[in-house]
Amino acid sequence: MIKTRLRDFLITKDNWIFSVSDYFCNDGIRSILRYVPDEKGERELNGKRYRKYDFGPAFEFMKKYRPEWLHDVHVVPESEVKIVLRPYNIIPKLVNTDSRVREIVKVLDMFGIPRTSMGVTGSMLLGLQNENSDIDFVVYGPLWFRARDTITIAKQQEGSIEELDEEMWKRIYRKRIPDISFEEFMLHESRKGNRGMIEGTYFDLLFVREWNQIKEPLIRGKDTVKMRIEAEVTNADFAFDSPAYYKIRHSEIDHVISYTHTYSGQALPTEIIEASGIVEEVGNMKRLVVGTSREPKGEWIKSLTWLEKCGYI
Repeated sequence: MIKTRLRDFLITKDNWIFSVSDYFCNDGIRSILRYVPDEKGERELNGKRYRKYDFGPAFEFMKKYRPEWLHDVHVVPESEVKIVLRPYNIIPKLVNTDSRVREIVKVLDMFGIPRTSMGVTGSMLLGLQNENSDIDFVVYGPLWFRARDTITIAKQQEGSIEELDEEMWKRIYRKRIPDISFEEFMLHESRKGNRGMIEGTYFDLLFVREWNQIKEPLIRGKDTVKMRIEAEVTNADFAFDSPAYYKIRHSEIDHVISYTHTYSGQALPTEIIEASGIVEEVGNMKRLVVGTSREPKGEWIKSLTWLEKCGYI
C-alpha cells in the first residue's frame, strides 16, 4: 500500500498530477487533479508543458476522461500511480536554490524546528512554479504551532519576513469569497499568524499531521438540514488541519469541521463560536459541516468571544 498524506502530490502513468487531499487510502488515493500535460499549457517542466486546473475545470476534465475516478474528490487507483512527491524531500534542494525558502528555513532553524519537519508543497514541490507563485510552506505535527509563533516573532523584527499589506489581505479575501465581512475576516486573521511575505512573495504556513496523529478516517455521513449554532470550543488541536476540526460543547452537535481554508484556526479553546453550515449525521453522531461547496453561501465560523474582545460586537 502506498502511504500518502495531505499536501503530498502524485503523478500518474499518464503524467497527470494530483494533490493528495486526505490522510487515508482505502480504494485509492483521494486527491484533486491539478496539472495535465498540454502543449498549450502555461507551465513548463523538463521541456514538457502543463495546464493548471482549478477545482471546477478539474472535475469536468475527470468527468470526461476518468469518470470512474470521480467521487466527492478524485480517487486515483494505486496501480495508476507512478511517483509520489513529498514536501519534506524538496527542502534540501530549495534551501540551495531559493533565497526565500532558505530564509524561512533559517528562521525556523533558530527556534529548534528540525528540517525533517518542514516541507514545501504546491507548484514549487513540482517544479512548475512561475514568477507569480506563492510559497506553500508545510510544518508537520505539533511543531507547526512553534513554527507559527516563530514566524510571528520574525515579522515583528527588522528582517526579511514581513506582515501582509492591506492589498494582499484584500486579494486573499476576494479569492476566498467568505460569507463574512472584510472587517470580521481581518479581525480573525490578525491573530492566526500563519501568513507572511518574503522578498515580495506571499507564503502560507500549512499544517499536516504527523504519522502518529493519523488515527481514523473521517467517515462521510448523511447531509440533513442547515443549522446555525452557538457553542463553546473544547478542543482546537486540529483547527489548522484540512478540514479544520473543532470539538465543541453543544446539545446536538459533537464537532464542527470546515473545508474552507478561511475558517481554519478561527477559534481557540474556551471561546464561544457562531457556526452556520449543514448538519451531517454519522451513525448516532451529528457534526456541522462548513464549506460544503467551493464558494459556500450562508456558511461560516466566527469567534464571538474574540469579536467581542475586539469591540466589534
